[in-house]
Amino acid sequence: MNDKILNQLEFMKVKEWLKDHAATSLGKEKAMKLFPSTNLDEVTHWQDETDEAVSILRLKGNIPLGGISDIRPAIKRASIGGILSATELLDISNTLYGAKQLRRFIEGLEDIELPHFYDYMEQLMPLNQLEQSIKSCIDEYGHVMDGASSKLRTIRSQIRSYEGSVRDKLDQYTKSKSNMLSDAIVTIRNERYVLPVKHEYRSAFGGIVHDQSSSGQTLFIEPQSVVDINNKLLEARVEEEQEVEKILRELSSLVQIDAEVLRHNVDVLQQVDFIVAKGKLSHQIKAAKPKMNQDGYINMRQARHPLISDDEVVSNDVEIGKEYTAIVITGPNTGGKTVTLKMVGLCTLMAQSGLQVPAQDGCELAVFDFVFADIGDEQSIEQSLSTFSSHMSNIVNILNDVNENSLVLFDELGAGTDPQEGAGLAMAILDYVVEKQSRVIATTHYPELKAYGYNREEVINASVEFDVTTLQPTYRLLLGVPGRSNAFDISKRLGLNQDVIDQAKSMVNEDSRSVENMIASLEQSRKSAEERFEEADELLEESKAIYDSLSNEYEKYLANKEKHMEKAREKASKVLEKAESEAEEILKEIRELRDHTSVKEHHFIDAKKKLSDQKETLGTKVKDKQKPNKAIKQQDFLPGDEVHVLSFNQNGHIVEKISDKEYEVQLGILKMKVPVNQLEFIKRPDQLKTKPMAMVKGSQHHVKPELDLRGERYEDAIQKLEKYLDEALLANYHQVSIIHGKGTGALMKGVQEFAKGHRAVKNYKFGHANEGGTGVTILELK
Repeated sequence: MNDKILNQLEFMKVKEWLKDHAATSLGKEKAMKLFPSTNLDEVTHWQDETDEAVSILRLKGNIPLGGISDIRPAIKRASIGGILSATELLDISNTLYGAKQLRRFIEGLEDIELPHFYDYMEQLMPLNQLEQSIKSCIDEYGHVMDGASSKLRTIRSQIRSYEGSVRDKLDQYTKSKSNMLSDAIVTIRNERYVLPVKHEYRSAFGGIVHDQSSSGQTLFIEPQSVVDINNKLLEARVEEEQEVEKILRELSSLVQIDAEVLRHNVDVLQQVDFIVAKGKLSHQIKAAKPKMNQDGYINMRQARHPLISDDEVVSNDVEIGKEYTAIVITGPNTGGKTVTLKMVGLCTLMAQSGLQVPAQDGCELAVFDFVFADIGDEQSIEQSLSTFSSHMSNIVNILNDVNENSLVLFDELGAGTDPQEGAGLAMAILDYVVEKQSRVIATTHYPELKAYGYNREEVINASVEFDVTTLQPTYRLLLGVPGRSNAFDISKRLGLNQDVIDQAKSMVNEDSRSVENMIASLEQSRKSAEERFEEADELLEESKAIYDSLSNEYEKYLANKEKHMEKAREKASKVLEKAESEAEEILKEIRELRDHTSVKEHHFIDAKKKLSDQKETLGTKVKDKQKPNKAIKQQDFLPGDEVHVLSFNQNGHIVEKISDKEYEVQLGILKMKVPVNQLEFIKRPDQLKTKPMAMVKGSQHHVKPELDLRGERYEDAIQKLEKYLDEALLANYHQVSIIHGKGTGALMKGVQEFAKGHRAVKNYKFGHANEGGTGVTILELK
């Protein structure tokens, strides 16, 4: 990938764009050095870094990089013993402070996984002592402060005193002899305070003349009375300069000591600013992180050219590298073929440079060793080459270097020469590149290449759509449909005489007409399929909305059901507590009567009757809840009937009739034989009332406590399991057994994964040895 290819695909414009997003000169420098990598691990690492920056910007809006500047020249001078200026030292201090703020910001992002940013922050070494030493000596404006040393404070105090004395004396002159001055002001010449004296009054002041005006009418005189003070002031300023230089030398020596750490910090900050700039660019162009591969596979949905504005760009789907390795795009000029070509090439270069690409999430791009392109008008006046010769010279160089890990982009392949020869040459070049197993996308006008894609498995035709109604291209890429010329349709729309059009059609050979008709039929079929797809998509969205609504209602139903069940349990508990209390009172009364010597027999009878009445009352309440229907005779029980087993005080379902005196009953997960005189009928499902026994057996309303999935296909098994759990919940089962067998273990894992995500499954475990062991999973339901 040389600079010529990068320029052809406009990668340099992307670099300029990236540079504008960098916050510091360090990041801008790094952006301009951006170059695609051919190493998959490196590209993947870059993409991960960019994605972390995108995540931070999405949540926080910005990443603080203020105060950071390029201090490398200052570090270099300090490391060889140079004395840094106050401004350079201030930049170093500000950069250290900016790095500290950045690290504090990143470490505060606890809700985001940022392994790469955390690693960079670990590499930033805080030099707090150096930062504080500089800040204690230099203010925010880059001036050495009085407090930098006690000597400097004394010197500056003397300077201010001398300046005040000189100004006071000279101010007296401006008041007493203002008529002799050109201006009643005190000014400075040669770093000494002077007065602007009119030439004719020179002798009235004496002292030293330091300068004169251009006209010679004004002399700048230092009166003799302030010469001594000015001398002392000048000496003090020299001492000040010496002391400031001493302070700067000491601070520079501190920088020299930490030079290596400072260089490393600058490198880290440059990399972070560069990554953040990538994230900002991704945000601006609405880009997505591509999955990278080294298999030559490209798959982008709704991909856009990043350099075309949103109100003009048309998104397209592009896929190449699996079922076919070459795409031949045909269609009219200005239809968007070249834009599509450049978009694929530029997105590939961006992805290999760690930049995200403007496409939908889930896009995939390949890391190529070479990206070759032959695009645009390559006429060379300097080399006296025609357009065809220049293109062919470029193609020759491409064919010499192409390999199986190359992406080749040909624009108007074979153009600029005789159509028949150009078409033949184009097909031969494509054959050569395809045989090399490269990925190739080519655009062409030649109708012969439309048939080329049908005769080779590795090649697919494509075209850019043209709207004959508006006579405008739509810029949509249509994979699998070759382009047609549309010349006759366009001419007719523009008003060309129908006789002329008919005569033109008669001059086109039958094969060409057949191909054009076939393409027109393909386009019509595609449009019809797209319309149906859109209708199906709308129906799917409506179905999803209905499903979501029903799901919400079902959730509410389950919540209300549980709430009512809880209320019923509380009410029953209170009834039982009251019954127990009353029973205790009755028993207590019986004991007292039994111990009483004068008790009569009728007292025992009355107490016993009270206890019997209480028991009968409680029994009535329970039976009322169960709603038994004694109208059903015992011998009329059918499979599926809900019954109450008196001996166990449990409700269950009839499984089958054993004999006239015995039935098999399902109680929870247990099946047992129960005498008919121990069964009380509760209710019968409506569907069973009108069906004979043969139809009832195995009915969906009789839910067994176990489901056998052995021999089922995975998808069918999961579907049956989901339906079964709904039925088990309606049957109020608290535990069910799923028989999946051992086999390869795939069905077992599928059942347990499904159970893990089902809202109604509280827990799951393998069955005991006598229940089937690992061939059975027992689900505990909520």
